[in-house]
Amino acid sequence: MFNSLSERLDKIFRNLKGVGYLTEQNVKDTMREIRLALLEADVNFKIVKNFIAEVEKRSMGVEVMKSLTPGQQVIKIVHEQLIHLMDTGGFELKTYDNKLVKVILVGLQGSGKTTACAKLASYYRKKKIKPMLVACDVYRPAAIHQLQVLGRQLDIPVVATEDKDVIKIAQTALKEAERDFTNLLIFDTAGRLHIDEEMMNEVERLKAFVKPDYIFFVADAMTGQEAVNVAQEFYNKLAFDAVILTMLDGDARGGAALSIKAATDKPVAFVGVGEKVSDLEVFYPDRMASRILGMGDVLSLIERAEEAFDEEQAEKLAKKMQKNQFTLNDFLNQLQSIKKMGPLDSILKMIPGLGSKLPADFNVDGNALKHVEAIIQSMTHKEREKPEILNGSRRLRISKGCGRSVTEINRLLRQFEDMKKMMKKMSSGQMPKGMKGMPNLPF
Repeated sequence: MFNSLSERLDKIFRNLKGVGYLTEQNVKDTMREIRLALLEADVNFKIVKNFIAEVEKRSMGVEVMKSLTPGQQVIKIVHEQLIHLMDTGGFELKTYDNKLVKVILVGLQGSGKTTACAKLASYYRKKKIKPMLVACDVYRPAAIHQLQVLGRQLDIPVVATEDKDVIKIAQTALKEAERDFTNLLIFDTAGRLHIDEEMMNEVERLKAFVKPDYIFFVADAMTGQEAVNVAQEFYNKLAFDAVILTMLDGDARGGAALSIKAATDKPVAFVGVGEKVSDLEVFYPDRMASRILGMGDVLSLIERAEEAFDEEQAEKLAKKMQKNQFTLNDFLNQLQSIKKMGPLDSILKMIPGLGSKLPADFNVDGNALKHVEAIIQSMTHKEREKPEILNGSRRLRISKGCGRSVTEINRLLRQFEDMKKMMKKMSSGQMPKGMKGMPNLPF
């Protein structure tokens, strides 16, 4: 997501930082480059025009032109304008433990509505809210079955009937929700390959009957500028409250995320960042702007870590590290927790100062992690606790068990020992300057 845009902007600002003072021509050249970068990212051309005009106006100001760090000042202005462009206005889907909140998801076929319903339900169940899903997509083959499968995976009830009338399905759902003391009722609706009158009429009827607290427009980020055009048409008919942008983990250029709010005046509330039902994040404009400009995203990184790591286990591990008792079993547990945080390349790009230095096509070989896991899991419990007993014959047995070469096993064990030494130095406050003792990890 935004990889190409981030790389282009990083290059533009690197050149700008080398300038001792700004001239009017410097600013105009920079604005032209930023304009091209945004247009290539599929941002709406009218929005780009207004964005550039505001940034240029502020960049020509006295506080920038006479600044000792004019390049940094321009970056700050671009950052602030990006936040303003995506501003959510503090939007929040409010839920209650003693009241039913009704939500309808709308959008075109293939935008990811059904999966978004499940992700939304999963997200709020973690917050101790009791959700229920309603299958109102009665046209797409297997749509109801897909929602039922997702419901079973999450252990969340799904209301589905043989009826083709969405109003009757909604009636049943409302009764079920009342009987089951549900707090959040989420309606999946039918979509089409393009907007048509029949689809809109059906959703308008459902809206009139259900009287939802919130309507979310679900847009596929991969569709780029077209997502903005469709959003405008849906908003004109349904006046939705916010947007859920899906598939931001793919090759999306990001233009939809930057354009939808400006085009409809309705914010992006959530973003889908993966295929798993847990891969749904609240959209924060300031964090997204920092990611786009290669500044990292520490808060999102911390939130992912808190979800993936058990606090009690972390304390035990810290004590073991201090005593230099870190074992391959501990290492395996840490690898499995890191995997829960998401793809490693996306995690690394959230680290301030690192994300902008990684190439746009950077990715971590996921198989490397699997190979490490396979090697460790092919060891006995005793071998994991005391890797020093791994002689040649034991290593050969492990090699045959996991299908990896003895050379790979030897490399992993060397890296593990390097890591233990580094941890010992860190715990005693003797970390080498510049992290020179950092071992090369196997992934």
